[in-house]
Amino acid sequence: MEKKNAILGRAALLATTFIWGSSFVILKRTLDSIPVLWVLAIRFGGAALLMAMIGFRELKKLDRHYLKYGVTLGVVLFASYVLQTYGLVYTTPAKNSFLTATCCVIVPFLWWIFFKIRPDRYNVAAALICILGMALVSFQGEMTVGIGDGLTMLCGFFYALQIIITSRAVEERSVLLINVLQFTVVAVLCGIFAPFVSPFPRNAPVSAWLSIAYLCVMCTAVCFMLQGYGQKYTPPQSTAIILTLESVFGTAISLIFYDEQITLRIALGFIMIFVSVIISETKLSFIQRRERLAVKQAEQ
Repeated sequence: MEKKNAILGRAALLATTFIWGSSFVILKRTLDSIPVLWVLAIRFGGAALLMAMIGFRELKKLDRHYLKYGVTLGVVLFASYVLQTYGLVYTTPAKNSFLTATCCVIVPFLWWIFFKIRPDRYNVAAALICILGMALVSFQGEMTVGIGDGLTMLCGFFYALQIIITSRAVEERSVLLINVLQFTVVAVLCGIFAPFVSPFPRNAPVSAWLSIAYLCVMCTAVCFMLQGYGQKYTPPQSTAIILTLESVFGTAISLIFYDEQITLRIALGFIMIFVSVIISETKLSFIQRRERLAVKQAEQ
């Protein structure tokens, strides 16, 4: 039974990363007809409503702790998605997916600032490799960074902050209720600002609304449930490695369906960012484990 759960858990995480990877191209095309804030307002409003319906029994647990963290996380998540989505308007899906993944490298340094736990040598090495990778991906002529890449890199900081706050918010609390609250805050904030930025898209094609439905149901509500199930039966290190595949899937789907062209320099930058995330999340423990096993076998 344990082996079956382990297989299903990894499959759930893999499905999550694939669905998230597909969201970059789908969102990029949706933004051609529906403005950023309206997309986010509808996406997160729908996801919050759907998850509240699924876990309506959890709503009775609502207290000041949930409200405090729910509002805080909602504001941070609002900043994250607005920056990422506006970044996607001005850059490609592949760049957007890989630059977003840099949040995993930023987390240990924010942890140091908030909780005085110093990053180790693996975190420092990962940060240096990640910076070089971002430079290869983002620098254009005359060593300038495009606005889309710059916004996406900034969103990585807010995603990292969201991870840090979530780690405290969910301690002995309902993850589902925390998510309902933060999704609701994102939807409300986007709904407040959207009319001032652009009118409601009344003439958007049906395909755009279907794309938003996919983003709402699959990329938000379903992925949350799959991720929760997957992490329950998968060790943290394995989870980290699987989740880094989101950027790989995002790039592959962009190459196939968005006809994106990637130069050798950008491809090298992607590889460096991917390696940096692996180093930061796993500390190369899988290599050390193999070395210890080889030494043990040699002694025998």
